[in-house]
Amino acid sequence: MSDHKLIYRCQQCGHISPKWMGKCPECEAWDSLVEEVAAKGHLKAAKIARHLSRPVSLEEIRADSEPRFLTGTGEWDRVLGGGLTRGSIVLLAGDPGIGKSTLLLQALSKMAAQGPVLYVSGEESPQQLKSRAHRLGISSRDLYIFSETSLEAVLEEMEKKPPLAVAVDSIQTMHTRMLDVAPGSISQVRECASRLMRAGKETGVSIFIIGHVTKEGAIAGPRALEHLVDTVLYLEGDRTHAFRLLRAVKNRFGSTNEVGVFEMKENGLEEVPNPSQLLLAERPRGVSGSVVACSVEGTRPILVELQALVSATGWMQPRRTSMGVDTNRLSLLLAVLEKKLGFNFAQQDVFVNVAGGVRLVEPAADLALTTALMSSYLDRPLPADLVVWGEVGLAGEVRGVGHSALRAAEASKLGFSTCLTPRSNAERFPHDMEGRCLGVRSLQEVLQVVFEQGSGAPERGGR
Repeated sequence: MSDHKLIYRCQQCGHISPKWMGKCPECEAWDSLVEEVAAKGHLKAAKIARHLSRPVSLEEIRADSEPRFLTGTGEWDRVLGGGLTRGSIVLLAGDPGIGKSTLLLQALSKMAAQGPVLYVSGEESPQQLKSRAHRLGISSRDLYIFSETSLEAVLEEMEKKPPLAVAVDSIQTMHTRMLDVAPGSISQVRECASRLMRAGKETGVSIFIIGHVTKEGAIAGPRALEHLVDTVLYLEGDRTHAFRLLRAVKNRFGSTNEVGVFEMKENGLEEVPNPSQLLLAERPRGVSGSVVACSVEGTRPILVELQALVSATGWMQPRRTSMGVDTNRLSLLLAVLEKKLGFNFAQQDVFVNVAGGVRLVEPAADLALTTALMSSYLDRPLPADLVVWGEVGLAGEVRGVGHSALRAAEASKLGFSTCLTPRSNAERFPHDMEGRCLGVRSLQEVLQVVFEQGSGAPERGGR
């Protein structure tokens, strides 16, 4: 035992302690310290550098030395920033059962048309993967399945014949012989990811890694895992809805504002090139509390239906429930409507929902939300051809937002002839849109222009 010593490492934050404790002193997590055997000098044996590197002048590096190649899936390429960069390492995370393995298997099958790809699975047998591929209608001679959990075996296969891309499902199942700890521990995850990253950079092989998430929604394992990789993707969505959103939260080779939209079907995840049309397909007409909002995800405008329901409460404390919209933002806008327009929500339950399971996070959805609340409160339907966007301040003012021309073009493409927008955005529109664009400076003007209520305190309609 002279070459080894016992340490206790926190599986949440990586804190090392010489003795076991019930509570980690760093992150204060209970029962998270696990015994590990640390071999002296094991990092020296883990050298994987093949040659000595030297500093290179920025002018000597060719701009086309790291070309991108298209994966064959438009939504993947959009989120990755225009294609996959050779030698990059991409981390894909999401809730259990959301479709991570299915999406990755489908993407690899399309990339196999350009060269051999390797799918490493530590959770499923080759027969199970074949059964899933048959269900998804996938068949490719250049898609190789490797059911293995040893990192050394995977690196050896990559050295024999470097594939175009390698997928590891999942990083928590991989282990290296250089560490005498269980797979999935913080040391194994960090060491395996680091060696995969180095192997990908040296060979030019692009690597996809699937990562588990904790019950809080964060990626399981050390925080260093997200720092090691080039791109971090989250597959989001409600399993009760058909739509899935692929969102980048880190991307060294592109924007993090792009989002890919997929629809879950019997034969897997299918791309949705025009999500607005599908999200508005079942929108009711002539119903109060329903409004079409325009949100921009990266460079893509998406039109969604935002619904609000205001009804008399039978409880001492009225309920405030929102799905797809931040609850704190809803409370803020309700306070603005009460203070500036005289609405009374003290004895009213308020429910807000974004149809299709989409989540609106940008402030441009404020004006649509307040308009839907006004419509439900007054029990007055909004015009069917109206689309709304804009930010609302605490003083009741309507502030301008970006990408207004892009939003207006998307609304016009789908047949919406009237736009309710901030006045500062409306002034920049071409003259031919003057009759189709309603510019407002405050919520008071919204009440007058849309509902024709005048300047007094509104009365509750339909009562």
